[in-house]
Amino acid sequence: MTKDPRVLLRRVGAADLSAVRHLNTAAVPAVNGLLVEEVAWFAEAAHTFLVAVPSDRPDGTPVGFLIGLEGPGLDYDSLNYRWFSERYEHFLYVDRVVVDPSDQGRGIGRSLYEAFVERADGHTFLCAEVNVRPRNEGSLAFHDAFGFAAVGEQDTEAGVKRVRMFAKEL
Repeated sequence: MTKDPRVLLRRVGAADLSAVRHLNTAAVPAVNGLLVEEVAWFAEAAHTFLVAVPSDRPDGTPVGFLIGLEGPGLDYDSLNYRWFSERYEHFLYVDRVVVDPSDQGRGIGRSLYEAFVERADGHTFLCAEVNVRPRNEGSLAFHDAFGFAAVGEQDTEAGVKRVRMFAKEL
């Protein structure tokens, strides 16, 4: 549950995909950009794809979302997902979580993570990565507070980005 009871979490729907892409685009470079087709693929392939919607928003437009994948085994061309797939047998992977800056600090990100963990279904680790170049201080602090341990780092995008890999035993 969010700290703000006026925010509801629900499974993504087809009508949400445009808003999710807009939120994602606004969060670049903390997350990679997504094409419309990629958002639709995630809606089909994700273990968990949740959106956060204020209950007082009549149009139901999300202010945040989490895309969580099961691993290993997905045909997903991501260096970071592949990194975890090479090291963990049965894990959940937070591909991305985004909360509109005007709604941050309300517990939405934590609630999305908690809802993902509730769906763990016997998975042994929750995995995620956070940019250390460019540095994402807020996300690094969040993952530390949520109980993640750093388990490695790797460069991506030909060294333009560097990410810290995190895992939390479930």
